[in-house]
Amino acid sequence: MASSLRHRWSDLRPLTRVLVVAGAVVQFGLLGAAQADIRRRSPDQLNGPRWLWVVVSFINFVGPIAYFVFGRRKATSA
Repeated sequence: MASSLRHRWSDLRPLTRVLVVAGAVVQFGLLGAAQADIRRRSPDQLNGPRWLWVVVSFINFVGPIAYFVFGRRKATSA
């Protein structure tokens, strides 16, 4: 019965295909941006250990967004 719930790519409507591809592009774009930012920052500019943010950033859309909201320390005026 579970096999009747599965859809093939060819069974999807064109709009659904576009939305799936757009979602994947956004997801990988966020992941790439988060990974690059994590790599570029020094440890004192991160809230928590670097390895943790690397792992968290791989959690779909939520991980990279959480990193950008909570993972980076705010720049202080000197």
